Amino acid sequence: MRFTEIGQQLRAYRMESGLRAEEIAARLGVSRAALYRYEKGEVIKLDTIQRLAELLKISPLSLLGIGVEYYNRPAGYFERVRQIEETADQILLVNQPFCFLTTSAAYDAALAEAFQETVEQAGVDRAAHKAAVDQVLGLLAARKKSYQARRPGIIAMVSSSLVRHFLETGVAGGLPISERLRQACREVAASEVENMAGLMETEPMGLQFGLLQSGEPSGTFEILRARDRASLAINPFPPNTAPNAQPGVALVTSADEAVAAHQRVAEANWRDILKGAHAAAKLRELIALSRAAA
Repeated sequence: MRFTEIGQQLRAYRMESGLRAEEIAARLGVSRAALYRYEKGEVIKLDTIQRLAELLKISPLSLLGIGVEYYNRPAGYFERVRQIEETADQILLVNQPFCFLTTSAAYDAALAEAFQETVEQAGVDRAAHKAAVDQVLGLLAARKKSYQARRPGIIAMVSSSLVRHFLETGVAGGLPISERLRQACREVAASEVENMAGLMETEPMGLQFGLLQSGEPSGTFEILRARDRASLAINPFPPNTAPNAQPGVALVTSADEAVAAHQRVAEANWRDILKGAHAAAKLRELIALSRAAA
């Protein structure tokens, strides 16, 4: 058994459960320190894995890294993706409005401010909501920090229709925020799309961006490749999803047939994708149309 990987998945599923580490440790009959040691890759017995799986309401095979991992909460999914990104050499993104790892500090600030407004609206659940917001923002920041330190290659196929929606609604488009902040978030979204246009024109080492225009895939996914493994992640949780939202089921798998099937979809789309200066011009056209309609 790969105890380090078991520990990583245990941490992700703990976040997925919404239970605090001390709650799980108490129910398991161990100290919180012991639970953290399991998460760091300490040897763990099979009967302990079985009991943890029962507590977390998952299959023991999921903790062992066999089969498909499912996540209903953004925090659990973001943590699992963060773990995989830490060893990935290449990240392939398909049918997204932008590449989160290459967004600016202005994006992070706008998202944090939008999340803070939702905390202020949370009423009696304010403390729990703030904890969830802080957790998700921390995970997103950790993902960016890891990317900036390692710089894996990124191939991003950006959806024209999703970019249009991103420009219309702005950063944190699905959140109930003030009109003042909504307008600021729209401006940040336009700035991020302009940044993408610049990357398309300059084509810096390790980054390839292309614009999907028609025949877009029905969902978003990414393939993360490391030296010894490829993982497929299918994600209903955009980075600006409300921390407590449950819009769908995210999944992660390393099954060869699943990775290969999605790789074929990506390759088919890449052949017809708009690239370089032509793609940049189209993005700027979308920005201009969005501003004209505002």
